[in-house]
This record gives sequence, C-alpha cells and structure tokens, in this order.
Amino acid sequence: MITLNDYLYSGDTVLKILLKYSSDLKRDAIASHNPIDLAHSNFLIQIIELLEHTDFLTSQSNRIKDFYHYMTREYPFLAFTFKGRIKSLIRAEEKFNGYILEYIYNYYKENGKYPGEVQIKNNLNCFRDLIAYRIVISLPLCHVSDEGNLEKQEIGYLYEIANVLPGFLEERGFTPELSGHPENEGSPVLDEGVRPYYRDYVRTPRPSGYSSMHITLYDNQARCYTEMQLRTKDMDDYAEIGEANHFGYEKSQEENRSKRDIIPPGECRFFDEAYERLIRLQELDLSAIKVNMFKAYNNHLINDGCGLFRGRQILPFEHLSRFQNDEI
Repeated sequence: MITLNDYLYSGDTVLKILLKYSSDLKRDAIASHNPIDLAHSNFLIQIIELLEHTDFLTSQSNRIKDFYHYMTREYPFLAFTFKGRIKSLIRAEEKFNGYILEYIYNYYKENGKYPGEVQIKNNLNCFRDLIAYRIVISLPLCHVSDEGNLEKQEIGYLYEIANVLPGFLEERGFTPELSGHPENEGSPVLDEGVRPYYRDYVRTPRPSGYSSMHITLYDNQARCYTEMQLRTKDMDDYAEIGEANHFGYEKSQEENRSKRDIIPPGECRFFDEAYERLIRLQELDLSAIKVNMFKAYNNHLINDGCGLFRGRQILPFEHLSRFQNDEI
C-alpha cells in the first residue's frame, strides 16, 4: 500500500512530493481496481492545482481585503488580523482518511454492513476548506468601560461582523453555502437571513471547548470553495496553543482506535487502508522529515515554511486599534 509517509524523507519540495504521491497512487489504484484510491489521487490533484496556479488567489485575496478595509472604517477601535492559508499536505491527508473511517464506521453502526464503493466515493465530495481565511478580533482594554464584560463585548462585535460578511462578499462574487446545521443551534443574535450559513461554535462550543464561527463560500470567479472563520483572540489562543489543540489531537487518536476495535482488520479493505495511512501519519517523527523549507526539532518545535504541516499562509493583514495608532 502506498502512503504519504513513503515520500517525506527524500528532500523533495511539497509540490514534488504531491506530484509523485498522486501519480503513484493513481497507477496503483488502476492496477488494483481501487476506486477510493483513485478518488484520493484526484483529491491530491486539487491541492497541486492550488499550489501550481496561484493567480486566482490574488483576485480572491483582494476581494477579501475589501472586507478588511470595511472593518478598519467601521471598527477603528478594534485590533484584528486577517489570515489566509492553503490547507497543509499532512492535515489534508489526515482529513481525507479520517472522512473514510468516519463514514464507514457510522454506516456500519447504522446498517450492520459496510457501504459500497460508490457510497464511499460520494461521501468524499465534502471538502470545502482547502482554502481558508480567519478573522481574529480583539478589543483593547483602553476601550472597555467594564473589564468584566470584555468577553461579552467582543462576542457582540463578532456577531455584528458575521451578520455583514455574507452579503458583503456575495456582492464580490462569493456565494454562501448552507451549513447543514440546525438553525436553532445558531445564536439568535445572528440575523435570520445569515443564520443558515454559519456553523456557530461560539454559542455551542465543541466538546474540546473550541469556539469559532465558520462559513463556507463558493468563489464564482475562482471556481473553488473557501472557508471563513471568525474568532476573538481568546478563542484563537485556545484553539492554537491551548487545550483545544492538544485535546483535539488526543481525542482523534482515541476515536480512531475505538473504531478499529469495532471493525476488525480484514473485514473492510477501504477502512483498513485509511486507518493504516492515518495511524502512520499520527506516528510521524516530524524532526526526521526532510522537506524543502521545513524544520522541526521535535513534534512541538516546528518551523513550517512550505505548507507541509501547518498550512501555507497566503494573506496576512493586521489592523491595530486606532487608539494605539494615534499614540505612536
């Protein structure tokens, strides 16, 4: 079985690794009549296209930057950042195999049998976050009349921004996608017209404590999906360097092991292969990897300049509070 791990020690660039991995995976899938690996290869080609043909990102980021300028006018007292990234190769590979495990496991629990190849393939047409942007806001203490209400005020501004964002971007060629989440899970502070588009993890945080607002949009000019995330700085810190980060990793490992306990090896070929690829990725020693522009001393001290592990940054904008600017 071909796995991504086999290509991470050659010293190649991320793009060359992708080209070799996807090509070998496709050749093997055709030879072994494996339609899931063929779909896997096609998924990798999407990432290759993003890395090879980046002109559309200039147009996309400029239209997103229009919203950044809108916020500087409407919220001069806020500090905020806009960040954009293409999903990293390792994270994308983990997510693809994780989707296979989850779908087969849930199908088996519900039906007492395994899904067919066509059903599994159809379930894999659900990637909407290969490109993602994040807006992180912070209200400086000098603008807070009551420090005890800081969190409440920041969340209030977050929902204000969330209400404006879909319509603003729709005028610039983006179409918001329905979230699929029950509307009653969204905050009543969200306008009725935008609530169906948001996955509101602020009102209902994930079990890890992760809080954020997510919306998926289709860029009609670039012909691709992109995800927008809205957070306060405290939410972002918790997700990136707090317990949510560690908890999510440990929880995913535990869940995968429990799925393996229920579906023994040899019963479902596609589950076995996805599980093996996922476990091998989770057991990677990042310090041993030799990829252009990537360096890790261990699995915590990482400098990823190529989009292998943490994503390739494509849009960094930062706005300081107007009050702070005036003091400079």
